[in-house]
Amino acid sequence: MTLNLAELGGPSKAGKSPADEREHEGKVARRRAFILVVDDEPHVRSMIGATLERQGYGVQLAAGNSEASVALERHAFDLVLTEILMRDGNGLALLERIREQHPQLPVVMVTAVHDISVAIDAMRRGACDYLLKPFDREQLLNTVHRALGHRHVMQETHKYRQSLEQAVEARTEMLRQAMEDLERSYDVTLEALGDALDLKDSETEGHSKRVTAYSIALARALGIAAAELKTIARGAFLHDIGKMAIPDEILRKPGKLTPEEQDVMREHCARGYSMLRKIPYLSEVAEIVFTHQEHHDGSGYPSELRGNQIPIGARIFAVADALDAITSDRPYREARSFNEARDEIARCSGTQFDPQIVDTFLKIPNELWFELREEITGQNKRFLSFEIDQSSPEPPH
Repeated sequence: MTLNLAELGGPSKAGKSPADEREHEGKVARRRAFILVVDDEPHVRSMIGATLERQGYGVQLAAGNSEASVALERHAFDLVLTEILMRDGNGLALLERIREQHPQLPVVMVTAVHDISVAIDAMRRGACDYLLKPFDREQLLNTVHRALGHRHVMQETHKYRQSLEQAVEARTEMLRQAMEDLERSYDVTLEALGDALDLKDSETEGHSKRVTAYSIALARALGIAAAELKTIARGAFLHDIGKMAIPDEILRKPGKLTPEEQDVMREHCARGYSMLRKIPYLSEVAEIVFTHQEHHDGSGYPSELRGNQIPIGARIFAVADALDAITSDRPYREARSFNEARDEIARCSGTQFDPQIVDTFLKIPNELWFELREEITGQNKRFLSFEIDQSSPEPPH
């Protein structure tokens, strides 16, 4: 190998050279740059190091791959200049190790082998530049200057990406919080509608809140996905919202309804559906409201659906609704026990109710239903039916 040592270490040409101009343009930045020089020829690495140090760079010298590896573990470098062919290993192997362990660290390959295929191979493996021996002082400093500029661009790009990712994360979190706040405000509005219905139909006061809690507990026991729980909760809570459109003389009639009045009362399913279906986030809820009076055997209304034609939320609600109806006081009868409700629901399995849901219901002890009823009846705090984690405890398995 040959190297023009006189040019590498000797004085510069008369007048200001590009290197002299670079010296006052980036003096502070160069002082911070720390360069690892790897070459197994002592006089070559010493002269390269001396030239760089005179320009204000910090320099660490390594005689081969082994010393370079140790230096890279101990120090943080801004640039590596490495010979390709060395006695203790190939500089390309060092390049690959650097690319794997220090992906932001630029590497310049130095060699006396004038073979374009070697240069192409080095660039493909991640080298940022290629320097052929013999080279003069200007070539060395220009290459170092370009490589450090490349590092600066990489760092700025990395910072920009990080900043962009953080901005996206922050905006995403703000959007998520805004959506949660909006959803919360929606639910407060829905609860107000439920409260208004209770005032209109005093016979069923608290009914919507209880069937919501029962439906959530039953849905959990069935293994319903968490994302679907809110839909079921809202559907249960709003199941009778269509009764807001039923005339008071029918809704509050103390005696038995005539066939004509029964037909009007049955319209509450479709009326509730019409009220909710145009609200995008309540479209699935509207389906539960529309089908909550359907029966497993097809004997229900308004569409005489059967089996799996009925949304799972409506099938779950049907059992929860029956449980509350049987265990609540009515003008024409007193409340019955949870055991009686259990027997009645079991009796109607396969006709009014989905047998699979009934089987799951029967595995849940009465204590859970009693606790839920007492919690809703006796609570002084505001009850939001859609706060899934608070509205019902986990049923035992």
